[in-house]
Amino acid sequence: MKKILIIEDNEDVRENTAEILKLSNYSVNTAENGKIGIKKAKQWLPDVIICDIMMPEFDGYEVLQNLNKNSKTASIPFIFLTSKSDKTDVRKGMNLGADDYLTKPFSENELLEAIECRLKKHDFLKQQFAQTIEGVSQFIEAASNYLDLDHLSRDYSPQKYNKRDVLYREGNKANSLYYIKSGAVKTFKTTEKGKEFVTGLCSAGHFVGQLSLLSDHGSYIESAAILEDAELYEIPKSDFINLIHSNKDIANKFVSLISNNLVDVQEQMVNVAYATVRQRVAKALLDIHNKHILCNNEHYGISIAREDFAGLIGTATETAIRMLTEFKDQGFITIGNARKIIIEDKEALEDIALFG
Repeated sequence: MKKILIIEDNEDVRENTAEILKLSNYSVNTAENGKIGIKKAKQWLPDVIICDIMMPEFDGYEVLQNLNKNSKTASIPFIFLTSKSDKTDVRKGMNLGADDYLTKPFSENELLEAIECRLKKHDFLKQQFAQTIEGVSQFIEAASNYLDLDHLSRDYSPQKYNKRDVLYREGNKANSLYYIKSGAVKTFKTTEKGKEFVTGLCSAGHFVGQLSLLSDHGSYIESAAILEDAELYEIPKSDFINLIHSNKDIANKFVSLISNNLVDVQEQMVNVAYATVRQRVAKALLDIHNKHILCNNEHYGISIAREDFAGLIGTATETAIRMLTEFKDQGFITIGNARKIIIEDKEALEDIALFG
């Protein structure tokens, strides 16, 4: 049974509202002023708080501000009651983080609909979705239910891709994002002179193409190609784009779900801008090794084309090869069969990545 706390100094309004909610199978608690309301909210932890604005002790704004400072009460849906029609009062409450407001006198249906809406939203936002293809499907189903739309989720099937296949090209219309079941994918941008700058290396469990779908351009902002034989799930843009464009809560939730490696991309950009080539080579080798991208077993080495490695660290292929040769001569790495890079001295590479 969901719990509702009513904070209202007018006894008639307080008791009538409590009676309506009790008859609708809610567990109800009441407080006659803001001070008592804050205490009960922290002790009882209701599912929704309905609070008058103008009250003795603490007004509604002060109640909301106080509860927002407590981690246990900050996320509780908060509905203001006000007898004023002045929009500035409503705006102030919403700016402080209120979820909704009701103007007195309100009907029974208005009250119940406001509470149901807040509970539905809160339940959706509390759900956790795994960063997997199953998680995406569950997200779309939950979002569809939240918005009372037809069920949009589907059973996705993986598609196989061969090494060097191009998944999509920069400037093409962005119609899908992809989830990597196995294999590896590189994302890259092409310079005016035709050189590639690798923006990311993605392996099993990563999404690619998400930024392009969320941009206003409608086209892919980078290219993607298969680095080693892969199985990918293609998720059509139409499966979720209407959902995230129609509701900011769903949009924020979805972005959080698919934003797997965006921080890594930002760190890579900073690394290219400020680190020496020697540092960039060491850090790139460590990142690939630690994330198990392009290396199923550390003894088998890192399998990456030298031009791809050069694009990853933002330098010419010749420079990348020269630095790898230096690392080999110094005993930090060895080159195995099929030109695979095997890390021999991880601590030395870590020192170079940090100190140059």
